[in-house]
Amino acid sequence: MKPAEPAAHAAPAAPEVTPPVAPEAATAPLRLRRVAIDTYRENVAYLNHDCAVYRAEGFQALSKVEIRANGRRILATLNVTSDPRIVQCHEVGLSEDAFDQLGVPKGHPVTIAQAEPPASIAALHRKIDGERLGRAEFEAIVRDIAEHRYSKIELSAFVVATNRGELDREEVYFLTEAMIASGRRIDWHERLVVDKHCIGGIPGNRTSMLVVPIVAAHGLVCPKTSSRAITSPAGTADTMEVLADVELPLARLQEIVREHRACLAWGGTADLSPADDVLISVERPLSLDSPGQMVASILSKKIAAGSNHLVLDIPIGPTAKVRSMPEAQKLRRLFEYVARRLDLSLDVVITDGRQPIGNGIGPVLEARDVMRVLENHPLAPQDLRQKALRLAGRLLECDPDIRGGDGFAIARDILDSGRALEKMHAIIEAQGARPFEHERPGLGALSFEVRADQAGVVTGIDNLQIARIARLAGAPKVGAAGVDLARKLGDAVAAGDLLYRVHASFQSDLDFARQASAKSSGYQLGQPGQLPHVFVEF
Repeated sequence: MKPAEPAAHAAPAAPEVTPPVAPEAATAPLRLRRVAIDTYRENVAYLNHDCAVYRAEGFQALSKVEIRANGRRILATLNVTSDPRIVQCHEVGLSEDAFDQLGVPKGHPVTIAQAEPPASIAALHRKIDGERLGRAEFEAIVRDIAEHRYSKIELSAFVVATNRGELDREEVYFLTEAMIASGRRIDWHERLVVDKHCIGGIPGNRTSMLVVPIVAAHGLVCPKTSSRAITSPAGTADTMEVLADVELPLARLQEIVREHRACLAWGGTADLSPADDVLISVERPLSLDSPGQMVASILSKKIAAGSNHLVLDIPIGPTAKVRSMPEAQKLRRLFEYVARRLDLSLDVVITDGRQPIGNGIGPVLEARDVMRVLENHPLAPQDLRQKALRLAGRLLECDPDIRGGDGFAIARDILDSGRALEKMHAIIEAQGARPFEHERPGLGALSFEVRADQAGVVTGIDNLQIARIARLAGAPKVGAAGVDLARKLGDAVAAGDLLYRVHASFQSDLDFARQASAKSSGYQLGQPGQLPHVFVEF
């Protein structure tokens, strides 16, 4: 039977908070200019210091302004410059994201006026003071965040306030609910729509790119929308982009899922929980990832994408995001509470996070590992293969036709038979295959090796340090950069044996990575009895 047509439902339009600008209050039209600066999720406007409008209206740098043209408007943070090469006196400049949002050509007349303060600013101040907020207050805050009414300073204040005074579980539910409502929500008209997600922090952990084709080959619907890396060497979207296009319009994404039962795409073009993307832009530079924000971020994206069954991977280890079993269980209970309130079936799995998964760390290296597993290549990393099979098995077992405990064997049969590889090729071709599929591009031409300075057993691998070295080498911006591991926990090494090789495309990146690895290789060598113990649920 042909699957029903999926549909995307836009969230109800938020009530207009900023009153229309009266004709006498509006500024004289200026000409629009595109300023080629990526301000990452923040709308920024630019005025020349000598602009008559800037002087007449009493604008101040970093204040919020409203730009209008052709009946459309955006809110932006004002920057002021005295350099006419950036913006001239008769122009308003807009950063790249802001220019695209306004949707009018360069040179078009626009007006600029002072913006009203966000309606939710009082609720923000209450949260800064440590007070508990209710549903309506979170709805107001998230609506203003999604509409870019908050400056980066105000966003940072909200993120810090919710991190310092940890949200209670009811507040996390209200925040998640509000984030879902801030954008589109897809309805696939399917009884069972599945997904798998990891809370992150483990380099090379590209299990999603194996789980998705396995469960889709079985027939389950799995619309996988992923984020790009911000502080890690590669996200799922960065690695998939080595193989195929990931920036898909929502309509095309729906067509692919309807035809192939799955996709592996970047979620930023689908307008799913857009407030989350804005919050992430300040959470990651601050290195803040509070449990409440993590739960709201993950669950809002999954529910907005139409999933109703989720397998969630929580790795634990000395250098993972979660360091102990009690901490993992506490996080599990919070995820389960919010998921239950939102009618999402959730299966939490606690896994081994003591070391990177797979051998490659960086987009091309991780894509290589994924394809080797799918191809049943003799050099395929077995830890990546086994973990992906177990996670895929858990997802398959949500199918009522599969008995509990049978999922792993079915997943293994799908992988070993080549059906998962065939499904992955179909998804890649549908999304738009990249040259990797046929030419297998090489790694960065520059490289150096890190070798053991003594004999022993690998007793520790620092996830954070290995990820840092890979990023310094250029990943994920430079897809061919990264770290290729030669040894894992428990491996015996002699003095001078290779631990890993670092690849880069630029000499400066190579030098930065070399300096970091010289200070700390990220590897600890010792005796077998010193291996860290870990509790896992597989």
